[in-house]
Amino acid sequence: MALTSWKAFNFFDVSQVKPPEDGENALIFESNGISCVCSGSENIFLGSLDGTVQILSRTFKVARSFKAHETGAITHIKQVEGTSLLVTISEDLSNEPVLKVWALDKTERKTGAPKCQSTLSIHNGRKQFPISAFAALDDLSQLAVGFANGSVTVIRGDLIHDRGARQRTVFESDEPVTGVEFRGGSKITTLYLSTTGRILTLVVLGRGQGQPARVLEEAGCGVGCMTVDRRNGDIVVVRDDAIYYYGPNGRGSCYAYEGPKKLVSIYKDYIALVSPPQSAAVSRSSALRRFGDTQADDLFDATTFTLLDTDLKYVAHTESIVTQVKALFVEWGDLFVLTLDGKLQRYHEKSLHQKLEILYQRNLYVLAINLADKAGVEPSQKNTIFRKYGDFLYQKGDFDGAMQQYLKAIDNTEPSQVIRKFLDTQRIQNLIDFLEELHEHHKATADHTTLLLNCYAKLKDVNKLEKFIKSPGDLKFDLETAISMCRQGGYFEQAAYLATKHGESEVVIDILVEDSKKYAEALDYIWGLEPDIAYRNLMKYARVLLEHCPEVTTALFIEYYTGRYKPKRGTGLSDYQAQQNGAVSAVRNLAALIQLPNIGGPATPSISQAAQDTPDEPPVVYTPPEPRTAFSSFVGHSTQFVVFLEACLKEEDLKQEDRVDLYTTLFEMYLHSANEKKGEEKELWEEKARKLIEDGEKIPIDSSNVLLLSHLSNFKDGTILVREKEGLRFDIFRSYTSVNDTVGAIKALKKYGQDEPQLYPAALAYFISSPEVLEEAGEELDAVLKKIDEDGLMAPLQVIQTLSTNAVATMGMVKKYLSDTIERERKEISNNRRLIESYRAETETKKKEIEELGSKPAVFQATRCSACGGPMDLPAVHFLCKHSFHQRCLNQVDDNVECPKCATQNATIRAIKRAQDESADRHDMFLDALQRSNDKFSTISEFFGRGVMSIPIVD
Repeated sequence: MALTSWKAFNFFDVSQVKPPEDGENALIFESNGISCVCSGSENIFLGSLDGTVQILSRTFKVARSFKAHETGAITHIKQVEGTSLLVTISEDLSNEPVLKVWALDKTERKTGAPKCQSTLSIHNGRKQFPISAFAALDDLSQLAVGFANGSVTVIRGDLIHDRGARQRTVFESDEPVTGVEFRGGSKITTLYLSTTGRILTLVVLGRGQGQPARVLEEAGCGVGCMTVDRRNGDIVVVRDDAIYYYGPNGRGSCYAYEGPKKLVSIYKDYIALVSPPQSAAVSRSSALRRFGDTQADDLFDATTFTLLDTDLKYVAHTESIVTQVKALFVEWGDLFVLTLDGKLQRYHEKSLHQKLEILYQRNLYVLAINLADKAGVEPSQKNTIFRKYGDFLYQKGDFDGAMQQYLKAIDNTEPSQVIRKFLDTQRIQNLIDFLEELHEHHKATADHTTLLLNCYAKLKDVNKLEKFIKSPGDLKFDLETAISMCRQGGYFEQAAYLATKHGESEVVIDILVEDSKKYAEALDYIWGLEPDIAYRNLMKYARVLLEHCPEVTTALFIEYYTGRYKPKRGTGLSDYQAQQNGAVSAVRNLAALIQLPNIGGPATPSISQAAQDTPDEPPVVYTPPEPRTAFSSFVGHSTQFVVFLEACLKEEDLKQEDRVDLYTTLFEMYLHSANEKKGEEKELWEEKARKLIEDGEKIPIDSSNVLLLSHLSNFKDGTILVREKEGLRFDIFRSYTSVNDTVGAIKALKKYGQDEPQLYPAALAYFISSPEVLEEAGEELDAVLKKIDEDGLMAPLQVIQTLSTNAVATMGMVKKYLSDTIERERKEISNNRRLIESYRAETETKKKEIEELGSKPAVFQATRCSACGGPMDLPAVHFLCKHSFHQRCLNQVDDNVECPKCATQNATIRAIKRAQDESADRHDMFLDALQRSNDKFSTISEFFGRGVMSIPIVD
């Protein structure tokens, strides 16, 4: 036989049918009287040589038996599926064949047999030849009978109701007819004929009826070697060389399968073939042949039975049967084979799961996929096959092929299982394909997006990165993660594109300011946003923008805080949609987005220019914030701050508290500007400050603020003006002490002490000014000392110095205060000493370690890679921190290799050192911290450790 390239399997379970062991049923199939077999409507029909029909039930018991023909043997029998009709043909060579149609659901009253609907003799031109082929339409409107003399008779009529029938010989040939089959259509019914030498077609109904038979092929077939595939109407013909399919347009596909063939049948998707035994290599002697006839010889010849799937090109089952096959029939979903020795074999197809397991064992995954496709399985089950196939290819080393299978199974595959297999640098392209597909199926998490962008960055594939982030349709990845990874990788333009496209205004500004350092663009972008969003971003980046674009930033502050803000058109998010399709790159998108007015011009436009850029449209409605919220933004920008304060004070509908804040701050800024100037400019600023406080009724500035600010700025005119007013708390206290009114001083202290803590040091000095005052104060001295100690208003040494100015206070009065202070200082000293010792011990340990690393050899005993955990092999890299790695696991090719495990800690230490070095030159920061600190010495010690007071190293 051929088909050597087709895989052979055992997809069928074979069992022998054993009829019930009761009387005639036990030997029903072993009887030599069976002449033909058919099945249908949940029954098996046996035709016998004596004209009897036996009907078998599902249990293979004879459910019914009747005499169908008085003379001749039943050579052909057909049950019309889905009906109770049965067609039988008996032959007696002395007479014409007789055809009968039986209604099995109707019974003759006299005999109890089924009712015969019609009977007719089949004409063959009065030539006595046996019937070699028979076929009928399902409605029995046409029947075709082929004879061994080469003629074919077609019977038309209503045989079911016995309304007459017409017979006509439609074909005659010198070659015996071996097969007839009908192929029905919507308008045309075609009869396919086969002889020993040809395959022909003949239209028996519809257009072309009456025309002579058309030859399809000059090659015929044997009896029983032609059948019809009910699924598609194709005619199947088997010859000794191959299996052929014939359709409406002639011969179709064919499959080489050499060897003699006796029977063919269609079972589901399979072709069932019976091949007769090959001729014996050694012929039997004439003496042996005299002891038995041909049928007896056939009992000892092996017949091959095969089930083929021609669509998928595999052998589903094959076996050798000891005796020859008499009949094939299908019923109850199984295929049955009846042999000459009376044995009935049942072939039950295995389940799809069982067949797939057989294919898995033989690693035939492609066939398994095709089989699943043909069976129409659920996508999840099919994905399981893809995944198994991918695992198989991965083990073979075919990583590209494996990834293709994983991509097909992506809907039902745990991504981590695949990702772990392709983390190697050499397989990064496969990993990219998988991660991209995950995003296409909206199954990617933030970690997957991070990994994909890292892969793009590692390959430096900007084109793929831009294609990924600019993919049309719904968002397929975690936006925040994608933006963050683009920024970390230095792809600021792509990050800005993503943030702009998806309306993340704050992120766009953060990128422009923190990453791209495009301050003018960022400011212009903010001016195009809605008021609430613009305010948040303006306050967030105010100091940076004032540093680089002071005038435009001040103009924006004034516009917003005075309630006249309106977004600029041509900036912000509103323009993105119009520019998106025309953008070539992320840079062009961003430039088109914000439409900067000063590209190619000055870096900082003027305030007047910014005002002119705003369209003449009414302002949007919003509530301006309190002016004090902007004060901290102008630190270090006094000129712009004065402009802002003066512009805000021009508004008429200001709240009273806002006016107080604005005037007080403006007075402070006038004094600050005066101290920075000299000569006429200084006098000009002092004159402005003087005018603010001279008209006290119209300009609401608190007198204490004026006094404080005047004192700090050494503005004598301001101090003189404040002293003329009443109500200053410190002055009230001094007024009591100047006349030795201790009771009044105590009352003032209790009333104003919470708001004026410095009254307590003054009260202490007053209470010890004389014995009489001290005696009058009584326990108030202890209360004052307690308050000074709790709030840290004076250092202990200052308290002692104050008490020792005269002999009024005794040790007994301050004993408790001194003991508590000394105990606290001792504890602090003890703690500091322990801390110093621990630092010294740690420093010595580190020095020793450094010395050993520089002078002694290091022994590396690591047996596994600290990165992948695999066994160590060469080439390997060892670090003095005792971590060892495969060279391939470091993913670094330069000489400055750093231990990945310790890299984060080292980077943190370097960052701390760098921050300390940078802060060493910030003397203003030191002075500010020292001024605000309650513990001056601790602050000095801290900044000393940072290197503020170190001597600069001269190169």
